[in-house]
Amino acid sequence: MELKLWQVDAFADKPFEGNPAAVVPLTHWLTDEQMQAIAAENNLAETAFFVSTGAGKYDLRWFTPEVEVPLCGHATLASAHVIFSHLVPSLARVDFSTKSGILTVEKGDAGLLVMALPAYQAGPHPDAEDYREALEEALDVTPTEIVKANYTIALFKTADEIADIDADAVADTLEEFEEECLVVTAPGTELGFDFVSRFFAPGKGVLEDPVTGSAHAGLVPFWAKRLGKAKLLARQISQRGGTLHCEEQGERVILKGKVAPYLEGIIRI
Repeated sequence: MELKLWQVDAFADKPFEGNPAAVVPLTHWLTDEQMQAIAAENNLAETAFFVSTGAGKYDLRWFTPEVEVPLCGHATLASAHVIFSHLVPSLARVDFSTKSGILTVEKGDAGLLVMALPAYQAGPHPDAEDYREALEEALDVTPTEIVKANYTIALFKTADEIADIDADAVADTLEEFEEECLVVTAPGTELGFDFVSRFFAPGKGVLEDPVTGSAHAGLVPFWAKRLGKAKLLARQISQRGGTLHCEEQGERVILKGKVAPYLEGIIRI
């Protein structure tokens, strides 16, 4: 069996920025074991698989090297790029049916792709005080707030504080609290952004994700309420880094970004 594969960098102006994702279009679903094995072989944060169900409509699934995940923003953007650029260039919009509902991506201006994700509102974390103390001990810096959206969010005072965070120390703390993922965030005004973030997901086989659409499904409502504005410019300050143009729209979060092509290949299994 031969399958086409594209590897692209999402939320990137050029290769080697943003978040790499592998995209594998299918005519019919492989077994879960086959898709998981392909994702492990690719060894990227996510590999996306989709099957066409009609004009501009697709079923979409995402796998890390270790598990299937219910939501992945950057690999959704990457999948839309492959469809628009290589498979059906006449389309201006695609609808993906996923475990997180229908996700849409449209062609935008200036090379941006416009993606709609479900919005997640932050609320109290059941172990906020213990979590805060554990992170302070592990990182030698104290988060000012711990809340829970689709992931746990730890708020810090400055971008420099989260830039210095050690991913291995985060992994140890997450294991202690039996959580898979953590978002850390801070104001980004000194860098020219409304907010900055990093995302750690060791429980899903990704020590640190370079740029994370799903994390912004919770971050955008959090910062929109805090800053009193719906349109936000965000930067994920991982080693690769990536910029996201964001808008809070009530039940939806709009994320805009570019995709940089990197690699095309054939999988033989």
